[in-house]
Amino acid sequence: MHRVTLTVDSHSYPKALKRHLPALAPAEIIVWGNLDILHHPSLAFFCSVKCPGSLILQTYDLARALRDAHIGVIGGFHSPMEKECLALLLRGKQPVIICPARALQGMRLPKEWKSPLDQGRLLLLSPFEDKLRRTTADLAQIRNKFVAAIAAAIFIAYASEGGKSEHLSREVLSWGKPLLTLPSPENARLIALGATPIAMDNFPEIIKKFPGIDSGPRIAGEGL
Repeated sequence: MHRVTLTVDSHSYPKALKRHLPALAPAEIIVWGNLDILHHPSLAFFCSVKCPGSLILQTYDLARALRDAHIGVIGGFHSPMEKECLALLLRGKQPVIICPARALQGMRLPKEWKSPLDQGRLLLLSPFEDKLRRTTADLAQIRNKFVAAIAAAIFIAYASEGGKSEHLSREVLSWGKPLLTLPSPENARLIALGATPIAMDNFPEIIKKFPGIDSGPRIAGEGL
């Protein structure tokens, strides 16, 4: 696969990384796929490893709504709920950005990623050097900040109390970025911190009103 390296001086290097992560912005980003996707704002998608049963169906419905509204999504897609929602998103036509918590070098791509890559609606990004080929908790934490910094807005389906997603939510709010979640007693802590609860029946339309969020780039063959 064709590999592109973005340095901090590259035109396509996300300026938001230097703005929100001045001490942690990577010197290089490795890119596989359609680089044009990076030029369009995306919604970051997160969910803690243990998602309450009451939120699972709502989160599935959200992923379907994002897919049907052609809203670009970015994430690490590592937790079980994130992986399930990625499978739904890849069956749509909207752009998706996947950021593994490891180097892209030597990575075996799932067969489900091949068609979206060939169609130009999937982009893989990694801020990690080639020798980092094993996912760790520390790399996942760095990756999550990387994803949140790039995204125009952040959605967290659920953040466990005191967990890494809750910590990330506090950092996102300190940046002044929109933080969204589902209206549920399970998300009372997130909402108390400042997350905006969004009802499912108008989620896509409300997301589009946040600065920068749109329906993503037009991909050849989409028929939009």
